[in-house]
Amino acid sequence: MCGIIGIIGRTQVADRLVDGLRRMEYRGYDSAGVCTIEDGRLIRRRAEGKLANLVKELAGNPAPGTVGIAHTRWATHGAPTTSNAHPHATDEVALVHNGIIENFKPLREALQARGRTFESETDTEVVAHLVSEQVEAGKSPQEAVQAVLPQLRGAFALAIGFRQHPDLLIGARLGSPLVVGYGEGETFLGSDALALAPLTQKIAYLEEGDWVVITRAGAQIYDAGNNPVTREITTSGVTAAAVEKGNYRHFMQKEIFEQPTVVAQTLSSYIRPLEQTVALPQMDFDLSAIDRITIVACGTSFYAAMVAKYWFETFARVPVDIDVASEFRYRDPVLQPGGLALFISQSGETADTLAALRHCKANGQTIAVVVNVPTSSMAREADLLLPTHAGPEIGVASTKAFTCQLAVLAALAAHLALRKGKLRADDEREIVRHLIEAPAALNAALGHDDDIAAMAHLIAPARDVLYLGRGPDYPLALEGALKLKEISYIHAEGYASGEMKHGPIALIDEAVPVIVLAPSGPLFEKTVSNMHEVMARGGKVVLISDADGIAEAGEGCMATIEMPKVHPLIAPLVYAVPVQLLAYHVAVAKGTDVDQPRNLAKSVTVE
Repeated sequence: MCGIIGIIGRTQVADRLVDGLRRMEYRGYDSAGVCTIEDGRLIRRRAEGKLANLVKELAGNPAPGTVGIAHTRWATHGAPTTSNAHPHATDEVALVHNGIIENFKPLREALQARGRTFESETDTEVVAHLVSEQVEAGKSPQEAVQAVLPQLRGAFALAIGFRQHPDLLIGARLGSPLVVGYGEGETFLGSDALALAPLTQKIAYLEEGDWVVITRAGAQIYDAGNNPVTREITTSGVTAAAVEKGNYRHFMQKEIFEQPTVVAQTLSSYIRPLEQTVALPQMDFDLSAIDRITIVACGTSFYAAMVAKYWFETFARVPVDIDVASEFRYRDPVLQPGGLALFISQSGETADTLAALRHCKANGQTIAVVVNVPTSSMAREADLLLPTHAGPEIGVASTKAFTCQLAVLAALAAHLALRKGKLRADDEREIVRHLIEAPAALNAALGHDDDIAAMAHLIAPARDVLYLGRGPDYPLALEGALKLKEISYIHAEGYASGEMKHGPIALIDEAVPVIVLAPSGPLFEKTVSNMHEVMARGGKVVLISDADGIAEAGEGCMATIEMPKVHPLIAPLVYAVPVQLLAYHVAVAKGTDVDQPRNLAKSVTVE
């Protein structure tokens, strides 16, 4: 997901713009640029690759000015080249854009027919020319933007600067987030509060269809109908320290080790430890009347949904459908009247998931969301907001957001079961006791970090790796494979262990490590039976289990990773740790970019 920052300042802004971009590196990007306005000039500097290249460019060719915009680009239309990097500009206008203009091709063809010349392959440059045409025809910046926005189809957040109007910037959003920051004699635009953290804590979130004119005196916001509106100014609470690694080598490593703390923080919002009960936020609907749940998510959040399906059906006996967000709307899903549609997202801005949410809302579903950003679009459109409290997650590969999602979903499943009459009060107390144990168990799992690091060299040379698990450990196998793929670039697949003999076992040889997640418990023997099938065919097994499981089945394994013995309810949270650490240490051994793996964005705000 691209990053945007704009500053109307009192002092030189180029360094502050770059600093804001640095705080959005976690989103993923492949080029970057700034444009300042000074003495009637648009001063543009761009570079492909990492921000260090832009910093080098600015060192040789400074960009003076107290007003400017900047951008990190994740390529959609056009390769990640300097000419395709933002900001895009004409003689009169410069702008940056997060999102996608779906109808850019006919707009571009019409502009070319009118004599406009393009220098890039991007959809964004179309918007720069459209606004520029209006300005060149004598329109004010506000009038130009009013005329252009209705022509655009797709998703966008825009920040626009004007050569002849160095005292203002204009921002707009439709489908992609944009916030306004308020300072002392300065005003800011940013993709999120984190980008603005060192500049201001006072922010306002633009609503869908809003556009805004910012000056040093403040901001005037307009809705989609061009009516002046007021949006609440809040305190973001995000600090500059949120994007510092501290003593850790990578953000991902830091975030893995934050899990005991953030899971405890999250659970504290959903359980009353003294009463040993689950406490959900106030809701305006009868949870006990819910007879079917549809869960929609993407990536790691989808695997959290898979675990939640086990919990909802086991505890509450409520049937659950789960769907990948990018497929959901296109299969014309059957939505039962009065059903609960549950959406899981770290950012709360994922385009596919947000579109699915609006589809469900239009079809009469009650909307619940599990999100890490309580001011996000999904959060604002929900009937029931279930925030996680993971804090900013900078590493592209999700870790602490995943375990916090699981914590919230476990509490929701228990509360739903109680409301449906499927759990007694003493059952609820037992569930709460186990949830309270989760942070300590996560900490115990982290205590095996050195052991995992020591055996990472066994996995690093592999071209293919398989992960196996049963029951709720099957989604963990999928998540482990995803983590390894994301940051080490090793091809990996997760399978339900019983499915091995239905095809994947053909892949087994001595060059394919097999990671088996098998906590001792009801499914242990069957999982170990499948593991032995792998070993009988020369497969090299890494067994992740507790001491009892390793004592029983660890003989003959290439390596074992010991986890604390925990109740099956919290096993998915605890067993997330070793698969995260294994992926991390393998990636470090291979020398890949752990926090910003190639081709990936933290949050995907285009379909």
